Formats: sequence, C-alpha cells, structure tokens
Amino acid sequence: LIGSMIGGRISSSRRSGLRQSFAQQQQIFAISLIILTAKLSKVDGHVSKEELIAVKEKLKIPESEIDNVGKLFNAAAKESTGYEPYCAQLNSVFVNAPQVKEEIINILLYISESDGIDIRETNLIKDIAKNLGLNESQFEGIKESRKSSDKLNPYIVLNCSPNDDFAIIRKKSLQLSKEHH
Repeated sequence: LIGSMIGGRISSSRRSGLRQSFAQQQQIFAISLIILTAKLSKVDGHVSKEELIAVKEKLKIPESEIDNVGKLFNAAAKESTGYEPYCAQLNSVFVNAPQVKEEIINILLYISESDGIDIRETNLIKDIAKNLGLNESQFEGIKESRKSSDKLNPYIVLNCSPNDDFAIIRKKSLQLSKEHH
C-alpha cells in the first residue's frame, strides 16, 4: 500500500513527461523517510519514545499532520515489505543528488542515537546507505561526522589517509565544504 503511494507519484509524473516538481520530490522524500525511520525504529524490537521524539524533531512534522504521519509510521512498522523498494524510489528521484542520500543516512543515524546505538540499527542504516548507492567509506564518513569534534577523525570524514599529500587533503576538504554549504 505504502509503496504504491510513492510509486504512483513517480509513475504519474513520468507519464506526463514532465520533470518532477520540487513539491513532488519533497513528498516522495518525506513519505520514504517516514517509512525508513519506522523500519529503523522497529529493527531492535521496540519503538522507543526517544525515537519517536527524534523522528518528529528531524522530520519537522507540523502538529496538523501528526496523526497522518503516525498512521503511516505505524503501518510501515507493521508492514512486512523491506526497505529496498523505498531506497530504489529515492534513487530514481534523487539520482543526481548524493547530498540528499547522505542527509537521509545522517537523519537515520540521529534517530538511532536517540535511545542508544544498537548494532542492528547501525547495520540496517549501513545497508540502506548501500541501497542508496553510497559506498562504505561514504557511510563511515557520515557516521564519523556525527561525533563531537574532540572525537572526530578528519581523515575518515574526508575519505583520505594521513599519508596523503596535503594538496589532496585540502582539495577533499574544500569539496566537502562546497557540498554542504
């Protein structure tokens, strides 16, 4: 049911021959992210209050939409379908936007951290990242960037080695800065 909602939006926009509007992209992003957060919250066996608060906070859900989002979240948590179809839909909409995919992983990590990091959640997020076309070093960089600055390993964040030439490190730093600012 949920997948058909998103799939229908993608199919109708393709049939019309028009590029998806920003509003359509936002809607697909929001629905997919709600579903992915539900699957994530359920993977450790229970959905905690902290996770629900983190979902509401990160997704900036308006009070007027809480009931609808709650219904979608609960349906997704109960649904036996995996998360892969939603990743495929996100990939089709955000094919040229790796920063959107990276932000999805960042949000999922934030929600996972809200009630204490569970290895099952981390493994699920890592697999979602892979399904979104992100490689392991990109995932590790996003995960590393979530640490407080005193625990941060800049080489992991920049996807480079301490042995790399300074010019290469600087280039990667500038590139990352441009992508996120």
